[in-house]
Amino acid sequence: MTAIEEATPIQHVSPRRRLTDLVVRVLVYLAFAIAVVPLVAVLWMVISNGLARFDIEFLTHSMRNIGARDAGGGAYHAILGTLEQVALSSLISVPIGLLTAIYLVEYGRGTRLARSISFFVDVMTGVPSVVAGLFILAFWILALGMPFSGFAGALALSILMMPTVVRAAEEMLRLVPADLREAAYALGVPKWRTILKVVLPTALTGIVTGVMLAIARVAGETAPLLLTVFFTDSINEDPFNGPQMGLPLYVFDQAARPTDTAIDRAWAGALTLILIVMLLNLAARLIAWWRSPARSR
Repeated sequence: MTAIEEATPIQHVSPRRRLTDLVVRVLVYLAFAIAVVPLVAVLWMVISNGLARFDIEFLTHSMRNIGARDAGGGAYHAILGTLEQVALSSLISVPIGLLTAIYLVEYGRGTRLARSISFFVDVMTGVPSVVAGLFILAFWILALGMPFSGFAGALALSILMMPTVVRAAEEMLRLVPADLREAAYALGVPKWRTILKVVLPTALTGIVTGVMLAIARVAGETAPLLLTVFFTDSINEDPFNGPQMGLPLYVFDQAARPTDTAIDRAWAGALTLILIVMLLNLAARLIAWWRSPARSR
């Protein structure tokens, strides 16, 4: 017997503690199953029903001159609209959200302005999506006289994206060790350069994940687009002029039509939206991995 074994005798676990551990494990596995089963069921239903019309024609054709009972048609105009609207909303909300998070963490700790900004970010997090659409409808379209357009929809989506981006970036920046900042300051590096070269690259992976969560949330929003983008069956490549379809609107429109062909197109549109979000997440993860400091070492 070694000296360690003599100093630390083996303690036998009582049957009661073993039973408690088993019960807790079963409850954890049960909770995991309860959370996963609905998700798997929804994915299975969307995939099984969407594959019936998920083909090249669906991805490359619009609904122009296609009647409610006609076969064929596709969602190319809606896919293009969703990509442009999400890209515009990201260009608006990501820089603003990231700069806001940098101010809250690096410059405004304990100030009254920072507390006010945090309060309004919390309020915006709970704003219903239809309220964002109503705001853009009242201000941008009715008050300023701007037309229904993909850009108006992007403005509404950016309102929903901003608080998620701010909170995700803020939490990731707070996780960066203070030692890294102090080491840069000790070398005489200015604060702005420390944030740009040390803090942001360290928190990049988490920030990208937060941005993708925000994109995944707004990509499937229908209410803001109903009020700001309007419907069209034609391809509109200009998001700043005229109605422009989006995939959530396309699914909503096709599902409301009482024909099997329209219902099949709605399922295929939902499957397309899920695939787009998954591909965007995969691309963002690859970019974050490629730009991560751990890989550069």
